[in-house]
Amino acid sequence: MNIIVCIKRVPATDSKIKVGADGRSIDPAGVDFVLNPYDEFAVEQALKTKEQLGAGQVTVVSLGSADAQKELRSCLAMGADAAVLLDDGGKPRDAHATASAVAAWLRTVPHDVVFCGKQAVDHDDSQFAGRLAALLGVPSVTEVVALELSDGTFRAERDIEGAREVVRCGTPCVISTQKGLNEPRSATLKGIMAAKKKPLETVAADVPAPGVEVVSLELPPERKEGRILGSVDELIAALRTEAKVL
Repeated sequence: MNIIVCIKRVPATDSKIKVGADGRSIDPAGVDFVLNPYDEFAVEQALKTKEQLGAGQVTVVSLGSADAQKELRSCLAMGADAAVLLDDGGKPRDAHATASAVAAWLRTVPHDVVFCGKQAVDHDDSQFAGRLAALLGVPSVTEVVALELSDGTFRAERDIEGAREVVRCGTPCVISTQKGLNEPRSATLKGIMAAKKKPLETVAADVPAPGVEVVSLELPPERKEGRILGSVDELIAALRTEAKVL
């Protein structure tokens, strides 16, 4: 089975973000970039699927700049077989442009299943998996919390409001992963050393013009200092007259 995992390089969620000089992007200075946390579940599920089958190929792919090689190497150290960097040339892109560029590359390589995280923690739009599947014309199951493979068919479970939904789908397909699906493994020293010898290919990406443009970016206003109230009566009065929630 040929398994593809789409990953993204994102700012760590504990980084202190500053707006860049252009007013439309973040200032990367001092920001720690990491593998998108939800993509870790995707990588782990790809490796588990290959291990279950006893054969196959796991390829991780990322659309971005050369800086993303670090995250790709991390996935190789976890156990992926090969990595591909789709160089976007620094072009601006939205969810549709991203999915279009990745879909264009996927059409050139054999694949049975594409795993990805349910969302990236930088933009949080949760659009990539659905758009990618639509462009490829294959089924999509999103935010999967349990997954089984039997006779070439996936049985997936996903949480919905007040219940858990169970669906089945064949291959090829696109599956996005949610927290709770598995416990991502850590890279071993042996895996880190082996990753240095595994192939990491760079391919020029065909990125279409984005349909959505970021006009401005600004930090939220600072919260006002809290104050200590002397009694329950003061609290109720404040909730009524200031917060207006009563």
